[in-house]
Amino acid sequence: MIRFKSLLAASALVAFSATATLAGGVGNSYGANWLDGYSSQNPTGSDIINGQINLQTNWSNLMGVVDTVGGDVVAQGAAAGNMVDITTMNDTRVLNNQFVDSKATIGSNVALDANNVWGSVGVNNQAFCNGASVSTDPVVTAVKSNQECYAKDPFVGTDAIATNIAGNAVFQGSALGNTFQADSNAPNFPVFNRQLNASGTISNMNVAAYNVGGTVGMSSSAIGNTAQIIHYNTGGH
Repeated sequence: MIRFKSLLAASALVAFSATATLAGGVGNSYGANWLDGYSSQNPTGSDIINGQINLQTNWSNLMGVVDTVGGDVVAQGAAAGNMVDITTMNDTRVLNNQFVDSKATIGSNVALDANNVWGSVGVNNQAFCNGASVSTDPVVTAVKSNQECYAKDPFVGTDAIATNIAGNAVFQGSALGNTFQADSNAPNFPVFNRQLNASGTISNMNVAAYNVGGTVGMSSSAIGNTAQIIHYNTGGH
């Protein structure tokens, strides 16, 4: 299972109250009335409401030529429409709504030519519409998440040539529509997760590797929706 936290090192946390502006701007236009029925029932913990809308293009291009390096060579590309990473240590209620419009294009291209590397070569390239990660350590955790991807193409293009590599050569490309991850050791852990992907999800990889002293690994994946929910054993029944 692809874990959301491994996709991008950067993260964004948006926590704010349910104002009339949010309810009108996000709830009525996108994700139809996703805040209906909301009321704070956890005054001593964390109430987190995240509403993210992406309407335009998010694109990353990385091209590199490397020759004669004493250590390792690492190239990483990433593109995303919306992402949120939430971590708390108390009772938590999360409402998450993420929307990517059909006008948006999301993609990442990585092209690498590496020669005469004494260490290892690694290429990691990812693109996704919506990503959410929730990790809590309380008594009660409740999560409601809605993700909608209408983008034209979460697209990943990876092209690499690696020659005369003393170590390993590993190449990974992944394109996803929606990705959601939640983990908690709370005895009470209700989760409602909805994912809608109406986009084309594409990962193309072209790799040539010659004279590699270690291991060569290649991985390419295209996934519409992926979710991982982990409920740790709390020592109960």
